[in-house]
Amino acid sequence: MSKAVATGPSTADLSDGKYSNRSGGSVPTIVNQADKPLAVLDVREIWAYRDLLYFLTWRDIKVRYKQAAIGAAWAIIQPLGMMLIFTVFFGIFIKVPTEGIPFVLFFYCGLVPWTFFSAAIGAGSVSLLSSSNLVTKVYFPRLIVPMAAVGALFIDLLITCAILIGLALYFGITWGWGLLALPAMIALTIILAVAFSIWLAAVTVKYRDIRHALPFVIQLWMFLTPIVYPLSVVHEKWRWIMYLNPLTGVVEGMRASLTGRTFNWVAILFSIVITFVVLPISIRVFQRIEKTFADVI
Repeated sequence: MSKAVATGPSTADLSDGKYSNRSGGSVPTIVNQADKPLAVLDVREIWAYRDLLYFLTWRDIKVRYKQAAIGAAWAIIQPLGMMLIFTVFFGIFIKVPTEGIPFVLFFYCGLVPWTFFSAAIGAGSVSLLSSSNLVTKVYFPRLIVPMAAVGALFIDLLITCAILIGLALYFGITWGWGLLALPAMIALTIILAVAFSIWLAAVTVKYRDIRHALPFVIQLWMFLTPIVYPLSVVHEKWRWIMYLNPLTGVVEGMRASLTGRTFNWVAILFSIVITFVVLPISIRVFQRIEKTFADVI
């Protein structure tokens, strides 16, 4: 990873990782190591810049709600609005089976992780473009930018989770040990959002078409996720295709933890494996493209 910035006229002599200037001294330079074998993530460097991560996250929070008349209430209105629409059309009119779970709770269990994930990858995909002035002027771990974009939505996720727990209490759901899996499902959702945001942020810098295609992909992805229908309606022969969607296990796991249903460990295991395969691949792609940021951003 790059550590310093080279300045002043110089002649290239990279044998020792530095430039030699005309006066015989040396000045530090950025050594781009994107083509060398790297550790997946330099955690110590991210930790060293934790204050910057905090300030970028706080900046994104303020920008999201700047001049918004009802502020953070949008975090509640959006999923609640979608839940009411799904309840009326898919619950009352179409009568989608919900396996004995009240329509409101069934749909909201799916909407909580989906709303956070879709908003996170949408914000993360354009995070580097939005911070272009910062990216091109000073050195810091560029991974911080999409991570901050995801972190800014964490407050919204906590609010929606609190409402979800309130709905479960209202409908008299009896909880067991399965409730302990809820924080794990939330953490898995966040890691998955970070993984895709890192990849999309880098690819969007290089291919600007991504930001135009992403809304369509997100809409399609929502209907490929068991939000408005249970996984059981998919024929067992084709269910493995649904398992390839990492959000399937998250949604199923969240429903099971809050309603006392049996956990679909196959779906959850698929989600865990896919998440922790996508994360290092996304970081590696980011590191590969990172060396061109200053030229194309």
